[in-house]
Amino acid sequence: MTGSGAYSDRKTAGAETVTHASPEYCLEQIMTPTELRALPREALPKICDELRQVVLDTVAQTGGHLSSNLGVIELTVALHYAFHTPDDRIIWDVGHQTYAHKALTGRRERLHTLRRHEGLSGFPSRAESVYDAFGTAHSSTSISAGLGMAVAAQMRRQDRRVVAVIGDGAMSAGMAFEALNNAGAMDANLLVILNDNEMSISKPVGAFHQYLTRIMTSPLYNTVRDSGKEFLAKIPPMKRFARLMEEHTKGMLMPGTLFEELGFFYVGPVDGHDVTELSKTLQNMRGMKGPYLLHVITRKGKGYSLAENDPVRYHGVGKFDPTIGVADDNGTRLTYSEVFGRWLCAMAQQDERLVAITPAMCEGSGMTVFAEQYPERFFDVGIAEQHAVTFAAGMACDGVKPVVAIYSTFLQRAYDQLIHDVLLQNLPVMLAIDRAGIVGADGPTHIGAFDLSFMSCLPNLTIMTPADEAECYAMLSTAYRMDTPTAVRYPRGAGPGAPLPDIQKTLPVGRAEIRRKGNGNIAFFVFGTLLANALVAAEQFDATVINMRFVKPLDTEIIEEIAQAHRALVTIEENVIAGGAGAAVAEHLVAANIVKPLLHLGLPDSFIPHGAPEILLAQCGLDVEGMVRQVRARYG
Repeated sequence: MTGSGAYSDRKTAGAETVTHASPEYCLEQIMTPTELRALPREALPKICDELRQVVLDTVAQTGGHLSSNLGVIELTVALHYAFHTPDDRIIWDVGHQTYAHKALTGRRERLHTLRRHEGLSGFPSRAESVYDAFGTAHSSTSISAGLGMAVAAQMRRQDRRVVAVIGDGAMSAGMAFEALNNAGAMDANLLVILNDNEMSISKPVGAFHQYLTRIMTSPLYNTVRDSGKEFLAKIPPMKRFARLMEEHTKGMLMPGTLFEELGFFYVGPVDGHDVTELSKTLQNMRGMKGPYLLHVITRKGKGYSLAENDPVRYHGVGKFDPTIGVADDNGTRLTYSEVFGRWLCAMAQQDERLVAITPAMCEGSGMTVFAEQYPERFFDVGIAEQHAVTFAAGMACDGVKPVVAIYSTFLQRAYDQLIHDVLLQNLPVMLAIDRAGIVGADGPTHIGAFDLSFMSCLPNLTIMTPADEAECYAMLSTAYRMDTPTAVRYPRGAGPGAPLPDIQKTLPVGRAEIRRKGNGNIAFFVFGTLLANALVAAEQFDATVINMRFVKPLDTEIIEEIAQAHRALVTIEENVIAGGAGAAVAEHLVAANIVKPLLHLGLPDSFIPHGAPEILLAQCGLDVEGMVRQVRARYG
């Protein structure tokens, strides 16, 4: 596919060859859902075929989330066909499954810019389109947001329907169940669609289930049901008996008891890839009142056999040739996630007390090999960051050594647990914080811009920022061997290629090192992997460069020594300047009554858009040229 978004009928290695009728209808005719809803229902399968090819070709060009998007093609088409979007609200959760949604809502011509700088976001964005009802790059928020919208519509007497599509593991989070519990006790018109694509929690779908679902969602069935409720309300014992019989009958046929007990009327399971039946069901459900849950069975990677057979590998991909598939990564440099994964296995061999915990980020955090080698010591708790941290705290109470691998932005969701359950009790929980700093194409929801700021103010926590892979490896060992809460934060991607040390190597806690001695004019205090850029920039000023290593505790001795010996100072970090590591340096200088010109270089007080990391670093002035330009502007 080219940037035009035109349908390609070429055959790829993993793509199924599917032929449907209605050749006079094609995706090119659809600019918005209005045109989609004008088509006859029999045209929908062909539209789905074309849309699936567009998504496949687009992700092959741009990289992104593939398996999850291929799995919701029919659901996306059926939703926009049945509901009056954008007036009706559709909330996608997790939001990385919205590529087909974007293509159907006026953005197909720009789909080739997906996840690129100044292009389309890889997630829903209210600033991007009126069809993106809510931003959902962090999962499990859709039911809460949808309930809020449904109640708002009710208060304003608007005949609007709200749909929360939740899946791809998002139902595993506690927030989803909090929202279900609240919504079930209200009469707001909310439809929750459980996109079940990973867990086998129901019997196989088939003709009987389709028949039952169509009956249960038909206007006649629900008219009789509602009328019966009104009649039986006058005879309380009969009403209770009828309700018990309905629940008993449905409970024998479908796994909806939990949702019914929470106050939802459960429908399903239905085949999420039969767009004809699915669109009929959804059109029926649009007219229903109150909270409903539709259970839809889909398959990740649907229509592209390589992704169907290995949905995990094709969940998030870089650019690839769809006729061949994703190639093996033969890169010579380890990513920081891989460094962590190697350290985890090596330390587990040394200490049987070590356990590893992740909130559904096994592959992304580099834990796959550990999970295979030590399955009894590996705990994937699902998309439940709060639970992950408190679960680790409980383990730490009884002699286990928990390591929690978590992305920087996901740690934000467990902030209270970090404070109350770990730090207040001073428990030896180790945080391996991945994706710190700029991450690139996933955008502002995934950029780890704030962790140094929200952690450095907390008591009892040691915070480390490695400059390269070797230092990261040694810091992980240092953190693990401490008997107090610790955090090692490192970026996404590969380092400069520093060889890894022995597993026994540790660093002196709270001690920095001088990497370059200058002429005594300017000194750089550098936190983390921006050290490489800082060393190059320092050549322009013959500046002294200090690799700080620790944000907390700071090496106050070296700060005072360097500050006294230099005319001007610069702090450099890949974190927001406000409240970050540089701010901690400034606070200490004030406390020590040392007054020197001080320049802070870091991330700005704004949300950073998606794009290639090198572009974003340059925009933030954290590449070599940007550092030189800012230091020269301040100090000449």
